[in-house]
Amino acid sequence: MTKTSFKMRETAVALATLAATLPAFSPLMAQAADKAATKAAGTYVTGDFHNHTTCSDGTLSMKKLIDKSAGTFNLDWFVQADHGGSSTRNCTLAEDPFQPVAPALGIPSGSTIPSGGQPATDLKGPNQTWQATLPNGAADIKGNSTSSPKAMFRWQEISEFQYPITEAESRSRKKPIWIGVEQNAPGHEHISTTVLNGQLPFPSAATGGNANLQAQYEYCFDRSDTDNSRGNDSTGAGNNWDCSVTGSANNSLIDATARKITGTNSSTTANLGHLKTLEGIKWMNEKAPSTSYFVPAHLERAGAYNPLTNAGFNIEHLRNFNNAAPRIAFGFESMPGHQAEAGRGSYGTGAVGGGTYGGTGVYAAQVGGVWDALLGEGRGWWFFGSSDYHNRGSFGPDQRETTADFFPGEYTRDFVMVRKGAGDLTAGGIIDGLRSGNSFVANGQLIDRLSFTVCAANPGLPRNAGHALMQKAGSNAVAANGDVRINGCATMGEKLVVRPGTDLVVTVVLRDPVGTNNSPYSFPNPSLKQVNIDQPLNAPVLDHVDVINGLVTGYVDPSDGARYAGLLNSTAATNSSTKIAKVFNTKNWTKAADGTISMSYIVPAATASQYFRLRGSNLPASVPFETDANGNPLLDFGSNPADTTLPGKIACSDAACPAHMRTLGGVKYASYDVAGWADLWFYSNPVYIEVTNAVKVAGVK
Repeated sequence: MTKTSFKMRETAVALATLAATLPAFSPLMAQAADKAATKAAGTYVTGDFHNHTTCSDGTLSMKKLIDKSAGTFNLDWFVQADHGGSSTRNCTLAEDPFQPVAPALGIPSGSTIPSGGQPATDLKGPNQTWQATLPNGAADIKGNSTSSPKAMFRWQEISEFQYPITEAESRSRKKPIWIGVEQNAPGHEHISTTVLNGQLPFPSAATGGNANLQAQYEYCFDRSDTDNSRGNDSTGAGNNWDCSVTGSANNSLIDATARKITGTNSSTTANLGHLKTLEGIKWMNEKAPSTSYFVPAHLERAGAYNPLTNAGFNIEHLRNFNNAAPRIAFGFESMPGHQAEAGRGSYGTGAVGGGTYGGTGVYAAQVGGVWDALLGEGRGWWFFGSSDYHNRGSFGPDQRETTADFFPGEYTRDFVMVRKGAGDLTAGGIIDGLRSGNSFVANGQLIDRLSFTVCAANPGLPRNAGHALMQKAGSNAVAANGDVRINGCATMGEKLVVRPGTDLVVTVVLRDPVGTNNSPYSFPNPSLKQVNIDQPLNAPVLDHVDVINGLVTGYVDPSDGARYAGLLNSTAATNSSTKIAKVFNTKNWTKAADGTISMSYIVPAATASQYFRLRGSNLPASVPFETDANGNPLLDFGSNPADTTLPGKIACSDAACPAHMRTLGGVKYASYDVAGWADLWFYSNPVYIEVTNAVKVAGVK
């Protein structure tokens, strides 16, 4: 399949040419946040911000993981983001490059190839300990660790060892590569975070940057960092960090020795962890307000929030995060990694919703659920995905099969619009792009380009001419890997302001890339085989696109308990106005030879503020164990149960079905990576419409 490349100048030229040839499309009083003439050109770039090395609980060195991500799978940007806390292993060491591997697809038995990644018990390469590999052994490890062998706190790993590697790799690969942290959030589970200030990834001309602020954030606010040294060595020399937030009433909770809040949710300190997590967001907003992000990860996995323990997230916590710093806490990772595990996403029955739905958590997968409740307030709250790479399960890192994780860029990709105009892809520009909401996520290379716009119809144009005009604009944008910049139109993460009674033109142009994806399997998709569709697993075809629409009713006040706080399916966590407004498929879209698909429709006489978002799949409606009669994804745990005593659901009957499939009674069942490659989805972020004299979309520019 065609890989994206960053060609900003070409994008700018193509879109500027289009804009110059188009007539004015919108009536008066229809305007996006930025008019076409002032909106910088840009392009969509791919990346990943959640993954792991042996500096936490992964299996690879930093260099190996970066090479797989930015090299093998050609991501445009990459954030290396181990867990906070501590680790005994030295992820800066490289793997033994020549080690025998087990037979695998395309690898003859007994071959010796660059394998990378040894079992931790081998104590080779990045599985060697810090204590055994540092010049002065344990004496070089700072903080108050007492483990044997001595563990290094993540703040020291980041500031002294991991950051120099990311900067060097970034420069050698000429791509933005930098350090983040998957925070073990006090009171909750996990958060993907970055504090970019101080780091100098490519294309910065300066060298010798640092990740000291990222390291300090980890020390101050990670639940698993039990150090009380303030970032100092055994003599008391060093950073002398203080974790207080200027003017915060909660500074009184800070421990005098550690200079941070040392408690979390417990039976005696209910909700203290959540409060500490909010302090971390406020700290980011004070120290790095435009170069930080805070994105809750796989947030359904740990179950509902418990004020006495450290578990999941209810909708009120997401509202609290966004209220505290909307330019930092601006979305969630409801499409988790671990997509090849037996329990997809590493979600079990204890997860909110009981598992994933088409690889996506229920908070985003449920139409009218948690995400739609947040969008119904008019919040800038965006959808993201990640690899969460740790290991390949039963297989080695250079084998193409997996029973656990896909590499960054191999399966899940975040496509993010970066607008810099000068042809430079920067880390700051990527964070701006994430914050903008102009992004989409696709699994399995189902689509690789997308133009999604809502425009105010020009009453002076015939309806068919309006459709053709916008589809042409979208096609040009897709060809340039950019977006439409026309007055009176808005795209993902933007709002269009229109007067009451304006007709809206919803236009989607995307590319279902021709050829094969990264799947190693060419036998027929077992899910589709159930409904007599013979489609190779490595050549998925987009079946349909859903346009999902809901009303905006405004922000909910935190004092309104029943509407602000609640569990899944509560009043607080639903938007009853949300519906599948339109389904596009081969009957009502146009497809070109290069895989570009165009579709549009009219929403007549808009009178209420609202939003539109997209999702699409390779699976039609009513596929047993996969989709319901309306095309909604069904619970994955039902089709890929982790309990091996249960019967299978979808048989994998082709002779080429691999041996690692769940096999019961002599029958193989689609599971692990085969199940992931069989069931593919993409999700877009929303386009908002604000009708004058109606509810304001207050959270979006």
